Amino acid sequence: MKIGIIGAGNIGGNLTRRLTALGHDVSVANSRGPQTLGALAEETGATPVTVGQAARGADVVIVTVPLKAVPDLPEGILDGAAEGVAVIDTGNYYPQQRDGRIAGIEDDGLTESRWTARQIGHTVVKAFNGTYAQDILDRGLPAGDPDRMALPVAGDDEAAKTVVRGLVDELGFDTVDAGGLDDSWRQQPGTPVYGLREGRDAVAKALTEASPERQADFRG
Repeated sequence: MKIGIIGAGNIGGNLTRRLTALGHDVSVANSRGPQTLGALAEETGATPVTVGQAARGADVVIVTVPLKAVPDLPEGILDGAAEGVAVIDTGNYYPQQRDGRIAGIEDDGLTESRWTARQIGHTVVKAFNGTYAQDILDRGLPAGDPDRMALPVAGDDEAAKTVVRGLVDELGFDTVDAGGLDDSWRQQPGTPVYGLREGRDAVAKALTEASPERQADFRG
């Protein structure tokens, strides 16, 4: 698959490493420009591009930037993507630690990924947001392994969600369907599933135990 990754931090960088190793055609971008991605490109074989070029021809686009940076992404960022492109949102809202207060989330009650989808003008699939970056490199296991971790995946577009779940499986993780974007609060920071390193049953149970009330540490 052709995959565009917007953001080359811990999650974006390690997804670049794993997805290129799996044989995918990966383009990667960051806010500082492709000239700063030479080392990652040399290590992985990924193509460094500008943010505006990342989605061109892509079957999957991964948006993995701080939430406060989402409104600053170029208009029409998905122009030129493949028809039916699946967009993965790995983001989390950290108002006190990084992002400042976002009214759409705090006042309008939008889930983080619903807010992101509105900013970019395209529905998204929420995945990898509660995953430790190093686990993407180190903890993938073959299907059927009893120690295989599971990740929650939420989204409204069932076809896109199927693509994303297949990609997660390729990376060595099981998935649990966490519902639509309006249900994705169940995997936001501070919930029982956030950062959970367990299998399908434990992840499914943790999703049911989540509270819709955002914890004080994650409120603006």
